[in-house]
Amino acid sequence: MTHFTDWLAAGPLVADGAWGTELQKQGLPPGECPDLWNLRYPERVETVARAYCDVGSRIILTNTFRANAISLPDRDVRAINQAGVEISRRAARGRARVAASIGPSGKMLCSGDITRDALAEAFAGQAQALSAAGADALLIETMSDIDEARIAVRAALATGLPVIASFVFDTGRNKDRTMTGATPEQVAAAMAAEGVDAVGANCGSGIEGFISICRRLHAACDRPVWIKPNAGLPVMEAGRITYRTTPEQFAAHVPALFQAGASFIGGCCGTSPAFVQAIASARATLCG
Repeated sequence: MTHFTDWLAAGPLVADGAWGTELQKQGLPPGECPDLWNLRYPERVETVARAYCDVGSRIILTNTFRANAISLPDRDVRAINQAGVEISRRAARGRARVAASIGPSGKMLCSGDITRDALAEAFAGQAQALSAAGADALLIETMSDIDEARIAVRAALATGLPVIASFVFDTGRNKDRTMTGATPEQVAAAMAAEGVDAVGANCGSGIEGFISICRRLHAACDRPVWIKPNAGLPVMEAGRITYRTTPEQFAAHVPALFQAGASFIGGCCGTSPAFVQAIASARATLCG
């Protein structure tokens, strides 16, 4: 039993798609931190969030992936996080729940780049700001290090909100390990032991590889599974990074993901509202 039992009463939920690539369409320069736009151009950020709700997202994220004191040491991260939640809540207008995004710090515990205390302080500050602003849940996403994820999860759980922990599996011969070597089984066991409400996978690779990852996460614990694959692997075309998977190709794998145990399905890098609309259509066909 988790916080998500009521959320999932009518079946799996459709999440949103990519934020970074959509904000680039709104004018975000390559290399600029998207989170800063919550204060500079909130209307453009809201355009992205609203577009996902309009096509069927029932959970949307916030533009707060890097809004912690380690990644943005000279910024008012509390204000950035607060604005991120407010923007997504305005866009949702009761149509979707808001799962506030908390990404990795960018520092490696195992190499001594950062201390546990510093990580705990940064994640606690972000989680508290997101909770106070009215988020419905917290998403610890794009993690590769179980130890860092534990610290982030503990900070998030302290708010009392539902917590999802999502990892990137993109290394190893079968692309089924995180950058630090963790398997889906190890991730699921560790995160369930911490008390998260859902476990998951995002980013890393195309949707085909997520079916096995989803099945393994689902088999390894009793928590709902969160899945957000990329639109395939990125390729460089005419000096720009592009993704070749189409919305139709992406959605063709949605039934297999539901069968593998996915409770939430959305998209990560390279996906767009068109992808979410295709996911929603596939869900409607399967679930009514």
